[in-house]
Amino acid sequence: MSLLGTKWSVHGDGKSITPGQVVTPDERLSWPLTIGIGLQHVVAMFGATFLVPLITGMPPATTLFFSGIGTLLFLVMTRGRVPSYLGSSFAFIAPIMASQQQFGVSGALGGVVVAGVTLAVLGLIVQKFGAEWINRLMPAPVTGTIVALIGLNLAPAARGNFEQAPITALVTLLTIILVSVLFRGILGRLAILVGVVVGYLVAVLRHEVDFSKMDSAAWIGLPHFQTPTFHFAVLGLFIPVVLVLIAENIGHVKSVALMTGEDLDPYAGRAIIADGVATTLAGFGGGSGTTTYAENIGVMAATKVYSTAAYYVAGLAALLLSFSPKFGELIATVPVGVLGGAATLLYGMIGVLGVRIWVQNKVSFSNNINLTTAAVALIVGIANFSWSVGTLSFEGIALGTATALIIYHGMSALAKWRGTASDPLEPEEEPALSKAP
Repeated sequence: MSLLGTKWSVHGDGKSITPGQVVTPDERLSWPLTIGIGLQHVVAMFGATFLVPLITGMPPATTLFFSGIGTLLFLVMTRGRVPSYLGSSFAFIAPIMASQQQFGVSGALGGVVVAGVTLAVLGLIVQKFGAEWINRLMPAPVTGTIVALIGLNLAPAARGNFEQAPITALVTLLTIILVSVLFRGILGRLAILVGVVVGYLVAVLRHEVDFSKMDSAAWIGLPHFQTPTFHFAVLGLFIPVVLVLIAENIGHVKSVALMTGEDLDPYAGRAIIADGVATTLAGFGGGSGTTTYAENIGVMAATKVYSTAAYYVAGLAALLLSFSPKFGELIATVPVGVLGGAATLLYGMIGVLGVRIWVQNKVSFSNNINLTTAAVALIVGIANFSWSVGTLSFEGIALGTATALIIYHGMSALAKWRGTASDPLEPEEEPALSKAP
């Protein structure tokens, strides 16, 4: 494979895949099929990627532009070994919305830049020393708690959107749920997109969609770029997001490695660096922070095609679409009711991802350290506790993250010193139930 990962061998006859085999990252099918699969990846990320700028008020076309740029950078920086599309990260929604209230869009973009730079630096450390140090600083009880509170902190925002147009929101939510359970393959994995489309049609019938800006927009033009401003007060909001992005990138690399049978561990650090660079660029230009995408993992699992050639096509297609202001304004017409319905599910999914981390790592809540860490931090995050020090103000996500770290490591150190508790990472035996006589 070339340095940029753009030299692919043709898999078999280029038209079919033998049962039990996959098209590996350094292979491709014929170009017509590869282009079709690449466009399918763009469609797969549409529903979720556009929800982030719509909810946060960022320009959809700008987000799409940096999504395409980020995807191409990711492929180059991982030398074409890790197939991935970089879409908008849900983890940025809460900090962007919170920072906008105090510092506007530019202040939120500054936070995105800080998160991107931090992620890239941590990626360099992972590339050099491995990811074990992250596991020690952020073991599963802490990581799961932080991911959960980031999602659940957004519950009031979902309710606010839902209640503005409850019928449209309910139709959107029910459509997503039904499509995800009634259909398999690609359609089932595009449940969010299908739900948004159906909800949008309902909103049109109910006269909830305003097309005035789309009608006046040009067919071809540049995305709307914005520059960031930097405020120390937003650091506590955005740094926790980095932990989520690291987990998502490492999880993506491991998932692709498992499905292709290739050892991709040497590229985990590169993947994190690339996502950090892509997020930094997005923050400097007015886009949302990026991450690897589960929807695209689903497309690869369904098609058995892991070729990075398809992702180059997807990145270029996203770039081309971003240069149509009319298309961007069309996306921006998605009404609040549709957003409320989709967000009700998506925010909850972020929260449940934290629970999934606990389950996958067999976190024992019979251990008082794990239980206390999660209990206190979740309430701080969900209730959006706030604390001001002079001109600095810290809210739920920042305080919840700090709470989880301090309680977990503080209790662990004290328990070890006093010998009063077992290792929180080791499962404890549950007391046996006495049998009735």
